Amino acid sequence: MNDIITLTEAAAFQIKDMMKENEEEGAYLRIGVKGGGCSGLSYGMGFDHERHEDDHEFEQYGIKILIDKESAPILKGTVIDYKQSLMGGGFTINNPNAIATCGCGSSFRTATNAGTPEEC
Repeated sequence: MNDIITLTEAAAFQIKDMMKENEEEGAYLRIGVKGGGCSGLSYGMGFDHERHEDDHEFEQYGIKILIDKESAPILKGTVIDYKQSLMGGGFTINNPNAIATCGCGSSFRTATNAGTPEEC
């Protein structure tokens, strides 16, 4: 399977910095989707030291990325960027499969997966 998501160079630099700060060099970056949020699904991103049997694994900018089997089709084609502004910085997630998102930008749903919407 091709890379499911694309990290921009800015996002990769930021993730590497965070790995260094948290002494997580050599860890995997796990990206996934879980039920919840006001639109039904929300993104999860964090460091992991364990690769599960059904994980998709690939590498970008020297960062080993893991995505679980259930999240892979929902995340296909997603671009993760990092934007710096006067108010600080933050990751932006552009998912072509999302048909509805909420104002917070971290919750969404797709045509085939409504997730489990919660009150905002």
